[in-house]
Amino acid sequence: MVRGKTQMRRIENATSRQVTFSKRRNGLLKKAFELSVLCDAEVALIIFSPRGKLYEFASSSMHDSIDRYQKYTKEIQAHKPPEEHNMQQLKHEAACMMKKIEQLEASKRKLLGEGLGACTFEELQQIEQQLERSVGTIRARKMQVYKQQIEQLKEKGKALAAENAMLCDKFELQRQQRGSNEERAIEQSTEISEVSDVETELFIGPPETRNKRPFQK
Repeated sequence: MVRGKTQMRRIENATSRQVTFSKRRNGLLKKAFELSVLCDAEVALIIFSPRGKLYEFASSSMHDSIDRYQKYTKEIQAHKPPEEHNMQQLKHEAACMMKKIEQLEASKRKLLGEGLGACTFEELQQIEQQLERSVGTIRARKMQVYKQQIEQLKEKGKALAAENAMLCDKFELQRQQRGSNEERAIEQSTEISEVSDVETELFIGPPETRNKRPFQK
């Protein structure tokens, strides 16, 4: 049977994670022992379980191997160029950042209700409390936004009322001016009618008899 490719990410199920840890730990300790015997190499291996339990293997003395490692790293750091040191620091920071991202993604999945099978009762209680605090914060912000929108609508209503009053006053002024113009036009029309209403007399006859014709009222 062909085994599937193992995905390099945290195992969510606690039981499967513990079984995998035990198998890989034993295999790693065995490989370290074989390396020290077959190649005559000084090997020191330190493993901490997720619960903090220590597992170690040393081909000679663990303390001597640690002292040798520290001495060697100090000598390397003293002769290492600044650029290489900065590169190592950047790699370390990047690794720490990736670890934080994985933790945040795992926390996000739990908040969404995913991967809760491996959580203990205390972890589930903490997630529940965190969700309750988040809901309270969201509701408070929601009420604040509602109040802001209500205040904005009130201000908009006041502005519309003031604009409406201004338009009413402008319309009334225009109506009064129109009435005054109409009254003046009527008065001027009356005066023109009175001036043009002149009595005229038509006389037909020779010119010498025009002045002899008596004026008739």
